[in-house]
Amino acid sequence: MKVMIDTNVIIDVYQRRDGYEKCVQILKLSESKKIKGFLTASTITDIYFILGKYIKGDEQLKALVKSLLTTVTLEDVFAKDVHAAFDLPMSDFEDALFAQCAKRISADYIVTGNVNDFANSPVKAMKPDEFLLKFFS
Repeated sequence: MKVMIDTNVIIDVYQRRDGYEKCVQILKLSESKKIKGFLTASTITDIYFILGKYIKGDEQLKALVKSLLTTVTLEDVFAKDVHAAFDLPMSDFEDALFAQCAKRISADYIVTGNVNDFANSPVKAMKPDEFLLKFFS
């Protein structure tokens, strides 16, 4: 099963935000190859930037992100994705681009803490706990 993992899921893990345990489980499923977890190249830049505000030391930050990349598959963002994202009925362009990439790789689901942002996504979005309950309980 192909699963696009939204930025907020990753940030929840590393910032240990409320409900992060479920997000950790998503990453463990990807690491163990029970799902094929994907991030986009643009998501990685966001993750690196956001975590850089909290993690002191460039080497530690780089090591953390490199470790993440051993757990998930990194998917490119192409010019055709950018153009197609404009045609999606979604108000947030970044989410539309993410959803378009999910559609292009034929992802089965998007796992996100913000399912409302993906209400009009061509790929169904689920919260981490909903995803785990439906497929791994």
